[in-house]
Amino acid sequence: MTDPRIARLSACYTSVIHDVMRAEGLRNFTLPPRITPLQSDRTLCGPAYTIEGRLDDTADPHETLLAWTGLLSKCPADHIWTAQPHNHVIAQMGELSAETLHRKGVLGCVLDGALRDSDFILNLGFACWRTHHTPRDIVGMWLPTGVEKDIMIEDVLIQPGDWLHGDRDGMVRIPQNYLDDIIGKSEEAMQTESLVRKAILDGTDPQEAYLKYGKF
Repeated sequence: MTDPRIARLSACYTSVIHDVMRAEGLRNFTLPPRITPLQSDRTLCGPAYTIEGRLDDTADPHETLLAWTGLLSKCPADHIWTAQPHNHVIAQMGELSAETLHRKGVLGCVLDGALRDSDFILNLGFACWRTHHTPRDIVGMWLPTGVEKDIMIEDVLIQPGDWLHGDRDGMVRIPQNYLDDIIGKSEEAMQTESLVRKAILDGTDPQEAYLKYGKF
């Protein structure tokens, strides 16, 4: 059964979530701007399924494909495939993998690395975040070193069970033990922003609106 918090968090936007977490004293939760959405008009949010790996150009092609298909088999529905591949040489997601994950109910992928088969993935509607594109694939080139483990994307620690939220403004990581609190406070902040906006449009001075509602 889909976690109802996915729908609630999807209705929020990243900048509000960022501001709420900053006010809570959290730091190092914004993914680097090199990671951008393939579909900039879509919001992607949900729990992270973390993957780490490394280049190995001596690996047997069969070994790499066996390991890769094992990752696809393990990734659970209603999660985000979140990969730190430790290279920007080869693509970490392509046509067949995206279709497999999409059919399983995986929400999308976030890659600190490359994507390929982008036209197919756009038509499929599988939400992807990536750094760039390349036609090069993992066969005989890359092996996973761990799944459902802590990974780092620049200065952002992503742990199994943490959530991600991204829209055209960027992506943030929400620690799992803060999730319910952040969702609730983000919803409240959006309501307050609506009051500020209405007050200003009705002619209230912006500084007076800020002082009254405490948000701008």
